[in-house]
Amino acid sequence: MNAPVADSIGKADFPWWLAITATIGIALAIFIGINDLYSQVFRAVSRGVSITIFVTLVGFTLASALGLLLAIMGLSNSIVLRQISRFYVEIIRGIPILVLLFYIAFVGAPGFVALWNAITGPLIEAGFIAKMTVRDFPLLWRAIIALMIGYSAFIAEVFRAGIQAVDSGQIEAAKALGLNGYQRFRLIIMPQAIRTIAPPLGNDFIAMIKDSSLVSVLGVADITQMGKIYAAGSFRFFETYSIVAYIYLIITIGLSLVLRSIEKRMRQQWN
Repeated sequence: MNAPVADSIGKADFPWWLAITATIGIALAIFIGINDLYSQVFRAVSRGVSITIFVTLVGFTLASALGLLLAIMGLSNSIVLRQISRFYVEIIRGIPILVLLFYIAFVGAPGFVALWNAITGPLIEAGFIAKMTVRDFPLLWRAIIALMIGYSAFIAEVFRAGIQAVDSGQIEAAKALGLNGYQRFRLIIMPQAIRTIAPPLGNDFIAMIKDSSLVSVLGVADITQMGKIYAAGSFRFFETYSIVAYIYLIITIGLSLVLRSIEKRMRQQWN
């Protein structure tokens, strides 16, 4: 590639979109700061940021752990484990997240409570523990469990694709060196699979931040729920949901830039 072409590509790759977005974001921040109404809305809605972050971090961590387990099951030598993994992934991927939230909150949670009380019945009768009620199962954790279940099916496929992308010759060489299954997975497979896994896993994390807004239908006090409460009381729907969108954009774009930076550093280390 000659120098003029390289220079033109370099100029074209300048993140003009980011410069424009940052300029608009700063202008909006100044406007929010000097406008009493928007400042009030921002303070009210931003109280849900901590819940949104908590739901996303906990839900994604649990979903990643379950997804990795499902991927390992799907690649195991046991046909039973493979079929269980495939059944779970295909069924869960076919259910919308919103439906899954309602199902876990209003069907799964009561079912779990009934099962728990049945199993611990002798202890309850003896007075060692109290009988659990549905109210003892917080809506926050019902939402987190629903997100964990929903996203684990997609993350399992990400892990599976990354593991299968590792050259089989590498695995055979590890076997020849006498490494057991766990050592091969930890020392050979995962360090190479992470190259394939990292980008889509980062995309799923950002997607979960946006989908965490669905937990507002259960009354969980996240960003969206705080916006719904404020808009219902003030009838300032335009101002409120503009602020809600603004906060989500700050979080998602900021995280997207961080993840891209991490991926770039990882590529430089691998190369």
